[in-house]
Amino acid sequence: MAQAIELVITGGLLVTPSGIVRADLAIDHGLIVAVGDVSDYRPANQIDAKNLVVMPGVIDTHVHFREPGFPEKEDMASGSRAAALGGVTTVFDMPNTKPATTTVALLQDKFERAKQRFFVDYGFYIGATPNNTAELVAAEGLPGCAGIKLFMGSSTGDLLVAEDEEIEPIMRATRGTLAVHAEDESRLKANKKDVLDSAAAKGECGVHLHPCYRDVETAYRATKRLIDLARKLNRRVHVLHVTSAQELPLLAANKDLVSCEVLPQHLALSAPSCYDKLGTLAQMNPPIRDAEHGRALWAAIRNGLIDTVGSDHAPHTLAEKGQAYPATPSGMPGVQTMLPILLDAVNAGSLTLERLVDLTSAGPARVYGIKRKGRLAVGFDADLVLVDLKKRQTIRNQWIASTCGWTPFDGMEITGWPVMTILRGMPIMQDDELLGSAVGQPVRFQKEEVTG
Repeated sequence: MAQAIELVITGGLLVTPSGIVRADLAIDHGLIVAVGDVSDYRPANQIDAKNLVVMPGVIDTHVHFREPGFPEKEDMASGSRAAALGGVTTVFDMPNTKPATTTVALLQDKFERAKQRFFVDYGFYIGATPNNTAELVAAEGLPGCAGIKLFMGSSTGDLLVAEDEEIEPIMRATRGTLAVHAEDESRLKANKKDVLDSAAAKGECGVHLHPCYRDVETAYRATKRLIDLARKLNRRVHVLHVTSAQELPLLAANKDLVSCEVLPQHLALSAPSCYDKLGTLAQMNPPIRDAEHGRALWAAIRNGLIDTVGSDHAPHTLAEKGQAYPATPSGMPGVQTMLPILLDAVNAGSLTLERLVDLTSAGPARVYGIKRKGRLAVGFDADLVLVDLKKRQTIRNQWIASTCGWTPFDGMEITGWPVMTILRGMPIMQDDELLGSAVGQPVRFQKEEVTG
C-alpha cells in the first residue's frame, strides 16, 4: 500500500550531488524522502515540473536587512520577502545595525524580532569589536548564530577591528565561522587624504574616484594580513566579497585555511561604465572595479577557487544615494536579483548549473556547517527553487520587494528565472507572487551542541 506523504514534484530536471537527472522528488514533513522512483508514495499534493530545473534553494549568507535601526531602508519582513521572490530560501543577516549586534543579548533580541516575520529561514552574525571577545565566545554554538563578522576596514556602521593585535585574540578564542570584510584601514585613511580630500580641494570629487579611494592595494593588504594570521594560528577564515585579481593567488595558495566569496555585482558590472550609468547607485564596499578584475573573478569561479556567491544585499534609500559623493552611503540591494543574474550567466555559457548550485547552496552549507540544507538528497530540508531556464524577463524597480524600491539592474534583460520557491516543502512563491505567511525558522548548524 502506498505511503501517504505531503508532496511529489514530477518531471523536473534535478541538480543533484551526483549530477543532473530527470527524476521525481518526494517530500514529507518538510524533508526530501525520495529522489527518483516515487511510486511507493501517495501525495496529498503534486507539482508538475516538466520543462523546469529543480535546484536546492539559494542560501544567501550575506545580507543586511537593516533591523534594528533603519526601517526606511529595510526590515526583516521586507528583506525576506525579497529573498523568497528571488529563489532564496535561507539568509544570514549581518550585525552592522543600530545598535550593532555585538552582544549575546542583542543577538537574542534579533531572534525575538524575527519570530513570525521571516518568509525564509535565517541566521544572524554577531559583530566583532576590539573588546567583545567574551561575547563572541558565548554566542558561538547558540542556535541560529551563523558566525562572527569582522570588519578590518571601516564601512557602513561603526564596527571595526583594524589592527592585527586586535584581530589575533579573536581568532585565538573563537572556533566558529569568521567572515571578514578585508580592507586595510590604514590604507583607507591615507587614501582619503591623498585621493578624496585632494580631489575635493580641486572641485573634482565624484563617485568615479570610489575604486581609487578603496583601491586594489587596500584589499590586497588586508587579505594578506588576514591570511598571515590564519597561517600563524592555524585558524580557518572566510574572506567576503573578493574583488581583485591580485588577491586570487593569495587565496589559491592557502585554500587549506581560507574560503572566499564573490558577489554578482562584481561579476556583472564593471568600471567606469557602471559609474557613468548609475552614479552613486553603483557605490559599494569593496568597490566595483574594471573589467580586468571581473574576468579574473569569473576565471576563479570556473577553476573552483571561489567557494560561495552572496548578494551583500545592502539597501539605502534613493534620497541617501542622491547626495553628493563621498557623503553617499555604500551598498545596494541584491538578494532578489542574485539568482536571476547567475541564471543569465548559465544561459550565456559563463557558468554551469552544477557550479551555480555549488556556489549558492552546497558551498554555503559546507563553509558554514549548515545542517540538512544545500542539496537535493534524502534526509535534507525540502528547500527548493524551480527555474525556467528559457524564461526571458526584464528586471524592473517595480518588481523589487525591498523597502528601498530600486535595483542597480533595473532594465537588465535576463534569460532564466525562478518561478517557484519552496521552503521545507511549503511553496512560498509562485510566478512572482508570495504565498502564505512568514514561516521562516532559525537555521541549525553542525557546531551547535546537543542539549536536553
